[in-house]
Amino acid sequence: MSSDESSSSNSSPAPGPEGKTRSSAALAGVSLVLMALLVWAMAPSRAKYKPAPLRPVPAGCPKVLTDFVPTDATEVPGVDLSSFTKTQRNHILYRLNMEPCPCSCNTSIAACRLSHPACPVCKDLVEKILLEERQGQQPANAPK
Repeated sequence: MSSDESSSSNSSPAPGPEGKTRSSAALAGVSLVLMALLVWAMAPSRAKYKPAPLRPVPAGCPKVLTDFVPTDATEVPGVDLSSFTKTQRNHILYRLNMEPCPCSCNTSIAACRLSHPACPVCKDLVEKILLEERQGQQPANAPK
């Protein structure tokens, strides 16, 4: 009896699930690749729209947008600061150098006035800042 048992135990083992595991993993990998290709093929192409400008750009202002960098101008053409006190002059120059010009040239008001003296937007802003300083008003966005 023991010889029958020993002979059956000595025979080569039956093929295990190892073959099925490899084929299952390969099938799962191929399925994932096919699904990825399907998603990629079905994805709509994206339109390349440019946003509309919020306000029209005045003639004479550059159309190229760059990062805003404050300036350090001490004199601005067309701006007479002789009638102001030293504190007022410093405050006016500070605002002209730190506030961006809204004409989309993306420079400070002082730099826009220096490089584009005909810019009507910048000219109006300079006059507004001078008037506010004469009247002793704080700008609406100034910290208190």
